[in-house]
Amino acid sequence: MATPNNNNASDEDKIDPMKDVRAGIVREVGSQAIWSLSSCKPGFGVDQLRDDCMETYWQSDGQLPHLVNIQFRRKTVVRDICIYIDYRLDESYTPGRISVRAGTNFNDLQEVEVVELNEPYGWVRIMTKDINDSPLKTYMLQIAVITNHQNGRDTHMRQIKVHSPVEKRDLLIGNFSTVEMRQYTIIK
Repeated sequence: MATPNNNNASDEDKIDPMKDVRAGIVREVGSQAIWSLSSCKPGFGVDQLRDDCMETYWQSDGQLPHLVNIQFRRKTVVRDICIYIDYRLDESYTPGRISVRAGTNFNDLQEVEVVELNEPYGWVRIMTKDINDSPLKTYMLQIAVITNHQNGRDTHMRQIKVHSPVEKRDLLIGNFSTVEMRQYTIIK
């Protein structure tokens, strides 16, 4: 299931991938992964996709589908993937259909979600679930751009964030949101 930003949405309805991180509900685990791309133009690769700057982007260079591969060193729980896309700036470079695949390696990837996008701008959240409707546990994710708007050949993605749920601590201690209270949750 995907939750794209609506062109007519109010500020409260817009997706902020860092909101749940700041609240301590999820953590961004993309920095723990090894990223690779099916292709890229020089100077428009993984570094631009992960630099937290909405002005830079990954630009593919080749035939569809365009792939972003995210490999974790250990099995990782993935709650959602947030992708920043801007149709207003990128037009025919904007993805129209995205497939999310998961598995242990390139040879056993299974499609877990397909998202259709209609002139999106802003963050698009793709919730990832396994067949039991639980958060996905995987070694590898692959984001495949199947089609672009206006039958474009190459694609632009401005940012990608991968979120994992934060495990709850002992219920007797509680789940505190401030640093001052968290420092007392571990007894030595």
